[in-house]
Amino acid sequence: MFLWVPATQAQPKSITNQNKIFRAGASTSNITPPLGLPIVGNFTEPLATNIHDELHARCLVLDDGTTKLVFVVVDNVGVDRVVFDEAKRIIHERTGLPKEHLLMSAVHDHSATSAGGLGEKRRGWNIGKPLDEYQTFLASRISDAVQVALNRLEPARIGWGVGRVPQHLFNRRWVMKKPVMNPFGGMDEVKTFPGLRNPNSLKPAGPTDPEISFISVQSTSGRPIALLGNYSLHYVGGVPKGDISADYFAVFADRIQELLKADRQDPPFVGILSNGTSGDVTNVNYGGKPDKHPPYAKMRIVADDVAQEVFRVYKGIHHHDWVKLQAAQSELNLKVRRASPEILANIQKVLLRPDTVKPLYNPLEKYYARRVLQMEKEWPDNINIILQVFRIGDLGVAAVPFEVFTQTGLKIKKKSPFKPTFTIELANGNYFYLPTAEQHKLGGYETWLSTSRVEPDASEIIVSSLMDLFSKLN
Repeated sequence: MFLWVPATQAQPKSITNQNKIFRAGASTSNITPPLGLPIVGNFTEPLATNIHDELHARCLVLDDGTTKLVFVVVDNVGVDRVVFDEAKRIIHERTGLPKEHLLMSAVHDHSATSAGGLGEKRRGWNIGKPLDEYQTFLASRISDAVQVALNRLEPARIGWGVGRVPQHLFNRRWVMKKPVMNPFGGMDEVKTFPGLRNPNSLKPAGPTDPEISFISVQSTSGRPIALLGNYSLHYVGGVPKGDISADYFAVFADRIQELLKADRQDPPFVGILSNGTSGDVTNVNYGGKPDKHPPYAKMRIVADDVAQEVFRVYKGIHHHDWVKLQAAQSELNLKVRRASPEILANIQKVLLRPDTVKPLYNPLEKYYARRVLQMEKEWPDNINIILQVFRIGDLGVAAVPFEVFTQTGLKIKKKSPFKPTFTIELANGNYFYLPTAEQHKLGGYETWLSTSRVEPDASEIIVSSLMDLFSKLN
């Protein structure tokens, strides 16, 4: 099912080319959770014992005099649709903004508390269930960020650019010389995180996207208001156990503020880095030498290189006095993957084995056995996801609620009628990984059932649907 929801308001006749005024406003809202909650993103979930740096929802509002577009980027591994939906509900009630004009995403850092619920709830089907305490807090603070940014709207100019930072991008999925066994008893041609210089590793299984795209807004006098970047790299990490941190995304925000000499302004400058299509990309070169750093050091290196490239390109871009803004949104129905009889039989064998004996297939087999059974019990046969596109002058933005493989992001950029275009992943929800159909055939962690939950050709359906949405903008 594909239903287009028109999201652009009609232009009043009173507005002419001579008196159009472009405005922008930005804000941050602190969303740091309390200590003592589990930090999610890995197979173990240590309790938070230290806050290294505060977490934020970072907001940018654009207004062409007819249409307002809102970006919100949240320091979290992934935010459930129910949380974003609640934030949108509050914002719409308090401001009248159309929900279709609100693009909300998570950066996918691995050192924050869950926004998808705790315990078994986190991977369950949460539509229709009440929000927990942190989810309620997060929705409220997202709403606050948008309202503050709206209050800060001022006449502005807008520009955009694209740079390249390839040196920190490596595909983390490797084709192996000999197949390896997965947690369900099958054989995979690909292994994720194969280990440095693994003699069984043959070649990376996919590409990377070196582009760093960005949007810059400044006051009519030239004062920086905000800069929103987009880079296709997973979190960097190097965070000690128990630390809460916003990873390199927050370091970038701080560094670009410094480079633009935008410290201690009133209203404050807001730096933002959104996650592109990085579902299969890491900063670790598994075909190279060990790259060891003290805690937090590597993320500073990555963030500085990205910020320096943005600053280099920024100095040569043109800021427009006015550009047209448009948005379109749809709900796309996708089939949910189901366990085959063979997988279910192998799961039962795994669960009957004592924890003290050697795994039958894979060290993660019991972990995945429980996840698949939960998914079989709780998830429906079909789900509706939000797809969303923005037009900002000649620039296009696509939003997808998965961890998207880079190959898909490159295809969206190539097919989009707007140049440049970038894609924000984990936007308006979190439905786990979105491998391509080709990568599904190769196997590997991102394709395992419950890590990937929708039909194998979903990426192609999504790309086609996004192009349909882009075609509505003119």
